[in-house]
Amino acid sequence: MREYLASVADVLRECGSDETNGLGDGVAEERLAQDGPNKLKEAEKVPLWVRFFQQMADPMVIMLIIAAVISAVTGVIQGEADFADVVIIMFVVILNSVLGVVQEAKSEEALEALQEMASATSKVVRGGRQIQVPSHDLVVGDLVILEAGDSVPADCRILESASMKVEEAALTGESVPVTKHASTIELAPGADDVPLGDRKNMCYMGSTVVFGRGRAVVVATGMNTEMGKIADAISTAQDEKTPLQVKLDELSRILTILVVVICAVVFLTGFLRHGSAFLASPNLVIDTFMVAVALAVAAIPEGLVAVVTIVLSMGVTKMSERHAIIRKLSAVETLGCTQVICSDKTGTLTQNKMTVVDHVTGNLTAHVRTMALASDAKWDAAAGVAVGEPTEAALVADAARLGFTTDHLTKTRPRVGEAPFDSSRKMMSVVVRGRDGYTQHTKGGPDVVLARCTRCLTESDGVVPMTDELRARIMVQNKAMSDRALRVLASARRDWGAEPPASFEADHLERDLTFVGLSGMIDPVRPEVKAAIEEARSAGIRVVMITGDHVDTAVAIARELDIIDSRTEAIMGSDLDRLTDAQLDAKVVDYGVYARVQPEHKTRIVDAWKRRGKVVGMTGDGVNDAPSIKRADIGIGMGITGTDVTKSVADMVLTDDNFATIVGAVEEGRRIYDDIRKCIQFLLSSNLAEVVSVFVASLVGVTVLLPTHLLWINLITDSLPALAMATEGAEQDIMKRKPRDAKDGIFAGGMGLDTIVQGVIIAVLTLVAYLIGVRSMGVTLAEVAANDQAGVMGMTMAFLTLSMVEMFHSLNMRSLRGSLFTLKGQNKWLWASLGVALLLTFVVIETPLSIAFNFAELDLEHYLISMGLAVLIIPIVEVQKAIMRAVDRSRG
Repeated sequence: MREYLASVADVLRECGSDETNGLGDGVAEERLAQDGPNKLKEAEKVPLWVRFFQQMADPMVIMLIIAAVISAVTGVIQGEADFADVVIIMFVVILNSVLGVVQEAKSEEALEALQEMASATSKVVRGGRQIQVPSHDLVVGDLVILEAGDSVPADCRILESASMKVEEAALTGESVPVTKHASTIELAPGADDVPLGDRKNMCYMGSTVVFGRGRAVVVATGMNTEMGKIADAISTAQDEKTPLQVKLDELSRILTILVVVICAVVFLTGFLRHGSAFLASPNLVIDTFMVAVALAVAAIPEGLVAVVTIVLSMGVTKMSERHAIIRKLSAVETLGCTQVICSDKTGTLTQNKMTVVDHVTGNLTAHVRTMALASDAKWDAAAGVAVGEPTEAALVADAARLGFTTDHLTKTRPRVGEAPFDSSRKMMSVVVRGRDGYTQHTKGGPDVVLARCTRCLTESDGVVPMTDELRARIMVQNKAMSDRALRVLASARRDWGAEPPASFEADHLERDLTFVGLSGMIDPVRPEVKAAIEEARSAGIRVVMITGDHVDTAVAIARELDIIDSRTEAIMGSDLDRLTDAQLDAKVVDYGVYARVQPEHKTRIVDAWKRRGKVVGMTGDGVNDAPSIKRADIGIGMGITGTDVTKSVADMVLTDDNFATIVGAVEEGRRIYDDIRKCIQFLLSSNLAEVVSVFVASLVGVTVLLPTHLLWINLITDSLPALAMATEGAEQDIMKRKPRDAKDGIFAGGMGLDTIVQGVIIAVLTLVAYLIGVRSMGVTLAEVAANDQAGVMGMTMAFLTLSMVEMFHSLNMRSLRGSLFTLKGQNKWLWASLGVALLLTFVVIETPLSIAFNFAELDLEHYLISMGLAVLIIPIVEVQKAIMRAVDRSRG
């Protein structure tokens, strides 16, 4: 059925829906089960077995497998077949691949859960009730309510349009919004169909309502939509890497090049030491090759990228529990750098529970009735509350208290036309039909409404001409309300007599009005916001309030929240217009409040702060806020009041529209970045220690650790504690620090030096353990160089010491600068990982597995020496941290 050529009644009959009540819940559930979710086809998931082999396709892993095969083949040729190395290497490689697949799956599950939480919702009528449902649960026949800023969730036939305009560029390429209507379209003579761009009574998935409002019935969902036809062969899934992950990929490439260089040096050293005999001896070449492989294994932190991905996904999942949905992983890193937060007032700093507390009017009945009629909110008699936009809900509730419910008003005075609210006009007007003919009811900002009034309704004299004296008196009363932090709206009316207006355009309606009255309402400050602003200030973050409210209201709220100290720190949008960009750049630091602003002002404010080198967060909810949110470093959409367009461009969406959630997200972002840096430093210092140990030992011709030993350490001793670090709580001073410089690299703040120093310390402890083990057997390094088996005790002690020192070092990494002994609380997951790693380490030393790993049997003395050396890493790093803290203090 071509719905755009059919009448509304025929379309509803075809869809099995009702224009008033929509679908029943049971019908909707049946159709959802039958037709499937309202989603475009997603990319097919890569099978597990393919993912498994992709894990093994890493160049370092391939090198390990080649090394194992060469070792086995050489052993067979020489009649000394020993497959222990081959078995261990393949076991570790397979286990590493399995863990990699599991880690990928966990990350995907976390991200899918976030996408589900951040998914769009739609307002639908089911069973006669207006409810919100996830857009992917829409079915054919659902009645959808569309308002400015909403994304059209499915293909729909329009039932009602109130000046609704829809932007359809995604489908038609036409950037100019299309005015929609509900009338049936007639085919042009000789035409077979109507082009998609001319179907004015339809709206399609992927388009956006930019003006007005309307109702429509869903006629196609998912892949049956026009967008679905386009996307049939296109995957919607995209891999997203954060700047940090990109840097880590670059680091991995650098390390790979480093490994190749080190391997070349090892082979060159072998050739220089043995001369031509080196190339003539397969055993020497194989031994040297195995040393090179060991260095490759030691240098590459195989689990680093996977660990970082998991830390990020776990972190953003935790953020979602704190009401902050991260839509882009890069936002996690940027949050830690945020220096300025530009926040909307209503609903973010305040409770968004407006209540009318004062009136100024010549006729209270006429005033509250006009306010209610010029509102789209509805009074729910059963619940005893008004449902709709908070300001309008307050006006409707105010009227209901005086006996004027919306049900009664719409029956006695049905709406016949309207000029919807527009942020540039700051007004809305409706025309209703009553017993005495047609009457227009207008509400809006007192200044703009009053400017269009030529008469005034007074208590004593009725309607009188508007005079300058009356205007001045009304504005004084308006200011008195604003000084009390009340939001003030004005009402006006116009009688049209027996005939309705010829046009419902705003320019035609909103002139020659009669002023009726003022309503003052208050939206209380959220109780937790003041503490959150203080916390932001201590964290070096400037909070700026941006609002469309009257400047006096904005100043009163801002002073209550300690955002500003005086009125001089506030500026109005009209004054902002008079400033050039250069002047605004110079003065932007002077203002903490921007009142009576237009959406385009927000973009100017963001740009001014950015030109001063600041990292800026911007909140917004309306469709016109989207440009400024997109321009900000951190775009923050409102989950409750925000439009789909705003949410789609935001980096972060607040599910509770609460400013305190932003500050909590900044803290969580800093914690996540801290934990990632701890993981990186821990893994790289450990791998550096392995490289130094193996390389130094190779220079004197001995083997301190085999590739299988290093693989085991990297898999067990490194990865488990690194993953546990993702659960480390925020440090006490995390919100006392200044924001991190966005230009800082991974190793900023002395982390690069710390990594090198700690890596060398661990290597020294490992080599000392090796030497003690060798000497305890009464052999020299020369004898070990001639016969590797002579150094098996040293190798075993080196393995045990390195394993233990890395476990103890993970405790050091709970804080990059703070003393381990001053940290509050314990990381139970870190202790659990240490317990597992400790158990598995002793298993490979004390069970028959030790034969495969070529370990010697250790007595109590050797154990105590190894453990004693390992635990030294804690006091040594404590001294290093104390020195670095002193250096940091001296730098100011």
